[in-house]
Amino acid sequence: MKKWMGTALTTALVISALTACGTSNNDANTNSAQAANGNKPATEAAANSEITVYTALEDDQIGAYLASFKEQYPNIKVNIVRDSTGIITAKLLAEKDNPVADVVWGTAATSLLVLDQNGMLEGYSPKGIENVLPEFKDTGEPAHWVGIDAWETAFAVNTAELKKKNLPIPQSYEDLTKPEYKGLVVMPNPAASGTGFLTVSGLEQLMGDAKAWDYLDKLDKNIAVYTQSGSKPAKLAGTGEYPIGVSFGYRAIEEKKSGAPIEVVFPKEGSGWDVEANALMKKDNIKPEAKEFLDWAISAEPMKEYNKNYAIISIKNEGASIPEGYKADPMSQLIKIDLNKAAASREATLAEWTKRYEAKSEPKE
Repeated sequence: MKKWMGTALTTALVISALTACGTSNNDANTNSAQAANGNKPATEAAANSEITVYTALEDDQIGAYLASFKEQYPNIKVNIVRDSTGIITAKLLAEKDNPVADVVWGTAATSLLVLDQNGMLEGYSPKGIENVLPEFKDTGEPAHWVGIDAWETAFAVNTAELKKKNLPIPQSYEDLTKPEYKGLVVMPNPAASGTGFLTVSGLEQLMGDAKAWDYLDKLDKNIAVYTQSGSKPAKLAGTGEYPIGVSFGYRAIEEKKSGAPIEVVFPKEGSGWDVEANALMKKDNIKPEAKEFLDWAISAEPMKEYNKNYAIISIKNEGASIPEGYKADPMSQLIKIDLNKAAASREATLAEWTKRYEAKSEPKE
């Protein structure tokens, strides 16, 4: 089956990484280097200012990503509110009339499109947006969202546990429905997890609605539990509690790196995917520091950090390498997906999924 990026990512998208010069607050060249990256010097930041940032980025990524921001803007306190994509999206929607977040960072573009449809995003084109490939940003001017990377469905498979059961490693979505895997598969609840949603939405666009729901009915027979996060299935596979976790590439690869007997499988039919993206929340008082954060978030240093974890990022660089564990041509793995269509059908998709499968979902934490 032909796999391609479709309307949201095209073959023009290039695997990217940026190399940036280190900065030091004691270096006389600090301010000019920051200016080159589209950032204001740290000395211009207001003393003791703070912003609240909602994110669905992984816990083990955030510290490394923020290091260069803290170096460049030591006087800006960043209050991070982190949770799974579905939970962050629901929280933002619940706070529509009294928004708490100043910035949304690294949250699914499909979620940001829903927020935008509800009039919750303030247009802002961060410095350096001209370097972001068109497929990774809002077409409006100013932009209402800007992407940083893409992530995709992958299976984390515990080879040791399957060997004990004398079972082969599944290579496709279709394989997961085979009766021999009954009770051995876990996947995320799409109402809570962006990975769960991109997987279900991807199947809808890959197969068509009717066939996708027929497929998910078959898959449900083999599901042991639906988790509240996209990372947890990979972690459960890593411990061997459930041998097959429908998760996403980064987390499955990290489990393997940690020493777990994991094989990372990108399904042969193609992976569902979404874009991790940033946006400015519409508020009565929009802080200049929030815009500075968005400027920084697509500058060289964080982009270099994003690329350590994801094979596809939003700024073109011809000399980039592919992080260990991904396919040599990761774009070819992605199925055709229209992000606007996925966002528009999100509510209906989640309602249908909940009606059919919620009974197997683990309790909310």
